[in-house]
Amino acid sequence: MPDDQDAFARRHLRRNLLALGGDYALFLVGFSFASQSTILPAFAEHLRAPNIVIGAIPAVMTVGWFLPSLFAAGHTETLTRRLPFVLRYTIWERAPFLVLALAAFVLAEPAPALTLGLLLILLLAITGAGGALMPAWMDVVGRTIPTTLRGRFFAVASVLASAGGLIGSFGTAYILAAVRAPASYGVCFVIAAVFMGLSYAALTLTREPPVVVTSPPVPLGTYLSRIPALLRRDRNLTWFLASRSFAVFGMMASGFFTVYALRALGAAPWHAGLFTAVLLAGQIVGNVALGWLADHAGHRLTIMIGVAATVAANLVGLGATSLPVFGVVFALVGIQVAAINVSSLNVLLEFAPGTAQRPTYVGLGTTSVAPVAFAAPLLAGVMVDTVGFPPVFSAGALFGAVGLGLLATRVRDPRHQPEAC
Repeated sequence: MPDDQDAFARRHLRRNLLALGGDYALFLVGFSFASQSTILPAFAEHLRAPNIVIGAIPAVMTVGWFLPSLFAAGHTETLTRRLPFVLRYTIWERAPFLVLALAAFVLAEPAPALTLGLLLILLLAITGAGGALMPAWMDVVGRTIPTTLRGRFFAVASVLASAGGLIGSFGTAYILAAVRAPASYGVCFVIAAVFMGLSYAALTLTREPPVVVTSPPVPLGTYLSRIPALLRRDRNLTWFLASRSFAVFGMMASGFFTVYALRALGAAPWHAGLFTAVLLAGQIVGNVALGWLADHAGHRLTIMIGVAATVAANLVGLGATSLPVFGVVFALVGIQVAAINVSSLNVLLEFAPGTAQRPTYVGLGTTSVAPVAFAAPLLAGVMVDTVGFPPVFSAGALFGAVGLGLLATRVRDPRHQPEAC
């Protein structure tokens, strides 16, 4: 059966590279029109959101991406086919963009507070569905794309997404300048929904290899009770998760870079489109370099580069006194995003001792940092209200430096481990 699976994967490799790559790239292009680092904070700022609510945007999105994965991983391992499960429920991470657009057109002007509440609910629905489906989607990727090709696969798909988003960012800047807010944000969300639909169409073209081993269904409590023993057994994974938690705290200021530019440096609303362009340019450069590097030198190194970029972004934010200099922050954030796109999930596939355990490792690797990912931007919002922006940037740099140190000294790249079937 392993030979049958490998033969199937080789036979359909080109088709699956195009289908899964198209799905991933178009999905990211869609999200570039609703970027949590630029567009969404600017929309919330227009709605006169307090800092704690602006901080809640990345908090809600991150907890949505991270928290559900482990709870869905056990069910994922029982499925003989994972792609139909993804196709059935991924609609919930795509359709809400249309509702968000409608809210921007109809509700934002007369009811900004209600719109803010709806925004957070919809973002939780979008990312929560994505988080629950992450183990299944990554398992499909793991069974269709060879290990030494995955870094470049994610890199090329991300480059295409960044290039599309970069072109779109100039359109976003034009829309935000030419169309009166909040309708301008509604137009951005409609475009995001269109690309999400195209992404879904690409995903349907994937040919999923047969699953070699499935796990018998067990109660959720029984499944979760196995996790502490797994962490005790795999100390390398435990140190990786600890370093990742510090790195996530290092990103605590990411939702406030645009807000800082608007409030402290005199940026106009349309600058959010230009910030998105710079961020995407950083992603393109990062993806090209890091995708090749990950396949040849391992994902640990690319993750370290991403964390270093986070530290540098916070330090540049501390010292920048003009918009052109502050633009470097978004370029560095783009490099950090590229490292996440290329390696953050791929490395979890390599930590897994065998293909049957991949959903658990992906789920554990995401869910374990959910509390930190939720708390970090909220803490940043409280700090902005009480002590201002610079201490937030300083704290982000410090946490990122600790995470980088742990990656360098305590975590070994798991690629040397043989991949079991």
